[in-house]
Amino acid sequence: MSNQCGPPPSLSTKIYKSIEFLKSDPCNLSWEIICRMDISDERMQLEWNEAQKTVINVDLVAAAKEQLKFLATVDRNRWLYESRGLDNAIHRYYSCWLPLLAKHSRVPYFDGLLVVPLDCEWIWHCHRLNPVRYKTDCEKLYGRILDNYDVVSSVNAKSKQDTEELWKRLYPNEPYDLDSARALSEVHAKPVQAEKCSDYDLVSAVKRQSPFFYQVSRRHMNNDLYLEGAVARYKGFLHLIRRNKERSIKSFTVPTYDIDLIWHTHQLYSASYCKDLVDIMGKVLEHDDTDSDRTKGKKLDTGFSRTTKQWEETYGSRYWRAGAMYRGSSPSPLTTSHYCSNPVSKKADAFHEHQKILHYPEMEAVEVMLEFVDIRNLPEGHKGSFFVSFSKTQPDRIFNAKKELTILSVSGEKQVAYFQCEPNGHLLFDLMSYSSSGLPTPKSVKAMGSAKVSLEDLVCPTSKLTMEKWLEVVPSSKMKTVQPICLRVAISVATPMAVPYVFHFIRPRAFSKTSCFFPLPGRIQYAKNCTRIIDDAGDEVISLQMRDSKKSKGKIDSKEVIGISKSGEVHSLAELVGKEWLLLDARWSLQLQISSSDDGHLFELAGHRNVKFFLGQRLDYEHKHCTKQRSHDDFMTAIEFSAQDPYGRALALIDLKFGVINVKEEWFLLPGSITVFLLCDTLRKEGYSILVGSAKHSQKDFPTQETDLCHEEGNRTNLESEAENVVQLNLEAATKGNNAAPAKGAISGVCGSGCGSSCGSLMKSGACGSCGAGCGNKLESGGCGGCGSGGCGSMLESSGFGGCGSGCGGGCGSRLKSSGCGGCGGSGGCGGGGCGSMLESSGFGGCGGGCGGGCGSRLKSSGCGGCGGSGGCGGGGCGGAWGNRLKSSGCGGCGGGGCGDGLTSVKTAEVDA
Repeated sequence: MSNQCGPPPSLSTKIYKSIEFLKSDPCNLSWEIICRMDISDERMQLEWNEAQKTVINVDLVAAAKEQLKFLATVDRNRWLYESRGLDNAIHRYYSCWLPLLAKHSRVPYFDGLLVVPLDCEWIWHCHRLNPVRYKTDCEKLYGRILDNYDVVSSVNAKSKQDTEELWKRLYPNEPYDLDSARALSEVHAKPVQAEKCSDYDLVSAVKRQSPFFYQVSRRHMNNDLYLEGAVARYKGFLHLIRRNKERSIKSFTVPTYDIDLIWHTHQLYSASYCKDLVDIMGKVLEHDDTDSDRTKGKKLDTGFSRTTKQWEETYGSRYWRAGAMYRGSSPSPLTTSHYCSNPVSKKADAFHEHQKILHYPEMEAVEVMLEFVDIRNLPEGHKGSFFVSFSKTQPDRIFNAKKELTILSVSGEKQVAYFQCEPNGHLLFDLMSYSSSGLPTPKSVKAMGSAKVSLEDLVCPTSKLTMEKWLEVVPSSKMKTVQPICLRVAISVATPMAVPYVFHFIRPRAFSKTSCFFPLPGRIQYAKNCTRIIDDAGDEVISLQMRDSKKSKGKIDSKEVIGISKSGEVHSLAELVGKEWLLLDARWSLQLQISSSDDGHLFELAGHRNVKFFLGQRLDYEHKHCTKQRSHDDFMTAIEFSAQDPYGRALALIDLKFGVINVKEEWFLLPGSITVFLLCDTLRKEGYSILVGSAKHSQKDFPTQETDLCHEEGNRTNLESEAENVVQLNLEAATKGNNAAPAKGAISGVCGSGCGSSCGSLMKSGACGSCGAGCGNKLESGGCGGCGSGGCGSMLESSGFGGCGSGCGGGCGSRLKSSGCGGCGGSGGCGGGGCGSMLESSGFGGCGGGCGGGCGSRLKSSGCGGCGGSGGCGGGGCGGAWGNRLKSSGCGGCGGGGCGDGLTSVKTAEVDA
């Protein structure tokens, strides 16, 4: 019998075979269903092929890349976004640029390209993104559409001399380039009053378009392969609208962000856009960006849900795409003023000599969106339901867990996994079955078989970064099937990107008598001398030590920091001169006198580049949860200011409480680590209490662990990554029309170009597109389980607290890669504890009765079972047993004893056990 999972034959062949087979065996309904499904697949493929015949007379890939470069330039000049600078730009647009463009397009002033000034181009950009209104305005004011033919952006212009000379001749009192100082000046003389202008509200149009760049600014959006896929999807998007028009169906079709970027690009070529759209569907397609209400059930939300449904029914492929969904709202700015950096002049080439001291290999990750769509050829008479457990076949330092998803055709509810992993090895899919009577238990769940997909194949150019097909499930040894079970799997990936470096600072110190941790034999002397810097795998990178400077000549206060490499080499890294630390042979200077400043930074690292440190999680590291679990004061963000990033660019996030640094760029690893070490020493010795907006020297009455950057040995935790190496699972289902924003670091709904509610249901609700939604659902977005019944705080890669109360109490604090407390509970049920942190980080089971502490930390670091009552596992529970399964010790807990340090052989794949 032929494999029903393989490539489908032609439509005519399938129809013939199905008819002949059914004639011979008309009772074979399973074959009839399969043939109908295959014919349906063929029709969907034909519909997609028809969509790709759409003719567009613009090189949209090249033009999209130009648009991204332009938007990045505008974002470095944010005075164009609002107030006086925006007003002046609009005035210059109507009084100078449009008249000049109209005259030059009719009778050119010179041979060559006309270069549009940046401020005028930005207003022109926003005007053209309402193509119907722009066409109407141009025809009313100038009798024709003013196109960008023979016009080049100032961002791409090789020379603008001819345009500048023409501008000066026509507008002698108005400069060609409008800088921020002049644009914001109250004495700026406006040019001659515009003879022709529109009543279109360009101020509102600019404010609607200003946040767009943040959504499309990630690196993969500038990749040719990714953009080629976006162009194909844009054609499919136009084809859907055309089909609706042919059927007289009124529908608000909402794009995802990859489609929206291409749609914007097409609109910027106004004449071509109008001609192309008239040829495609008989009229110019409007671009309605005026509706920004993302509430569940509103226009954007329902429009995106309907678009998702129609796309998948028409083309048989998934509408959601990795890297194309809503990122959440833009981060809050550090300052609204343009910052001009003046770094100390240093030799850039000499800097690289020191970089070799702390060289660490770069690691890449790929963003994955996964959905299980359908299943067929199930065994006859089978009763129960199915789900799929997925994991990596090879160890992965980014994604090392086993997670579950339902199958759309089985559950009727859309579940999508959105996560990151290393772009190698295979994704393994285990088909699981459980009895329909009640919830699944270990005894009722059965493994039916497995399938896998190569990640290398997914990211190679021939895959086009997407895959949706039937996979044959290799049956388990106990399974007997007449036909192979097939699972329809839909996967999309973004192009690989660099993963931030995460280092942990470990400095053993004295333990209090009430501590659940005890000093490790043989390491105490070492602990007095060095702070170890280790990576996520627990491998030591370098050790740092503070000592009296050899250059001190008897001076008491002269100190230096040395680094001891793994090979034993000693390097002098920093020296204290007066109140200033000089790093790396004085190529950097640092004063750790923490004080308030005009822009809110606490201290500054000056030298080869200009880096300021701000309290809290800022810019890319900003929290976007509905509920924040960690205090603002627990973190500090390193921000680089430069001509390229005048409003600041996030370089690193420092977890002040747990002693972890997350660094985005390799060049900052060594100066950043030295700075963290020095900051740790300053806070520990001098007793600073950091307050929001200022830093005040307070009384030294705070507990050391709250301010010390260094971890206790055996109480190490992973930093919650607020950048791009975040695993997001169990996203919302479009069928429910519920939308949520997948904030960085948040386990929340995927959003692209559409809409949705502020806080949807994370497990079973929809996603949104371009206009996005707020935050996901508190269940899996790193929130608190709540006060009362607790629940599970954060289930994946976010620190969380299970909650306080009785019943299940804390549930599971944080289930992957971050610290968390199980919570505090009452005496019943599971008590408070649950499982503190279940993977690669320290955790505390919690306080309470019942199961009490539960399981501290389940891999590579110590944890304590918690403090609690005597029931169940008592307070101690498994304590150090689960607390430390690898490389660190743990204790049974306080109160009930427990298993001690016994279960050392449990594998990480059992993280959901």
